Amino acid sequence: MSNFPDRDNAALIVIDVQNSVVPDAWNRDGVIANINSLVEQAREAGTPVIWVQHSEEGMAIGSDNWQIVPELKPLENEPNIRKLYRSSFEETNLESVLAELKVEHLFITGAQSNNCVRHTTHAALERGYDVTLVEDAHTTSDSQWDSGTLPASVIVDETNQNFMNYSLPGRVANIETTEKVIF
Repeated sequence: MSNFPDRDNAALIVIDVQNSVVPDAWNRDGVIANINSLVEQAREAGTPVIWVQHSEEGMAIGSDNWQIVPELKPLENEPNIRKLYRSSFEETNLESVLAELKVEHLFITGAQSNNCVRHTTHAALERGYDVTLVEDAHTTSDSQWDSGTLPASVIVDETNQNFMNYSLPGRVANIETTEKVIF
């Protein structure tokens, strides 16, 4: 139902699961295990896996902090998107990679739920893609506010609720568990 009638493929997007992004993330090991399961399932189905890595001060490209966590193993032939902003689309080649792969549906996983995952899911939907946020395959860390701490588990739940039953003309967004994802 996307805005891309000439495309019929899906892709799995893994956002910012990097050494300095997820060391204290909520349910880190469980989320990474779910992402690994999805990566294996996508590869078996011939669905492209696209890796996204954020760079900023303290996370220079190529540094240990910038590297994808050792539990995840990108293949050399899988696209890697390097970004500087919360949206994986902003000033990157993600759009051209998706066009080349004829992708119209994105399955989104990664970190941080309230930042790069949220901005990428909304940017994808606004650009015309159908989007599935994998509800148990994204995470974040507790957020400190003037009034106290917002627990990461609450942020993840709110992100999932925010994306439930969301749609824009000609495209849809939904959430799904790792167990129910079919590529």
